[in-house]
Amino acid sequence: MTTPAHPGRMLFVSVPVADLERSKAFFAKLGFGFNPNFTDETSACMPVGEHAFVMLLGREKFAEYSKLPMADPTTHALALYSFSVSSRDEVDAVSAAALAAGATEADGAEDYGFMYSRSFFDLDGHGWQVMWMDPTAAAQGPEPSTASAH
Repeated sequence: MTTPAHPGRMLFVSVPVADLERSKAFFAKLGFGFNPNFTDETSACMPVGEHAFVMLLGREKFAEYSKLPMADPTTHALALYSFSVSSRDEVDAVSAAALAAGATEADGAEDYGFMYSRSFFDLDGHGWQVMWMDPTAAAQGPEPSTASAH
């Protein structure tokens, strides 16, 4: 069953950061901008798509919203963040920019032919993946899995 799309919905993902200005500078080096209407000294709104935003929140601000204790992203994963770019070359360029800006490589490039990605940990230890997918393959969806003939 296919769920209908909700074009009016927007996605906001809030991510705690130790130093907001440092995180803003890091993501700016990856080509992201910030919506000044929703950015102040405690938080920054980073558009990542037409209706998708990452809210970088200082840890104190994040704690105001969260009802649970904050996990240490260097030792516990709560989410993995992935964003797409328009080409394989851009995957490499954004990944190189992240590493040059202080990120740590999470693992090597993953190349599936129709999809190519690289992963890194940002300055706070959050896991990010930058990926490209062939538009034709993306429109068709995943290949059906087949059982191994062993």
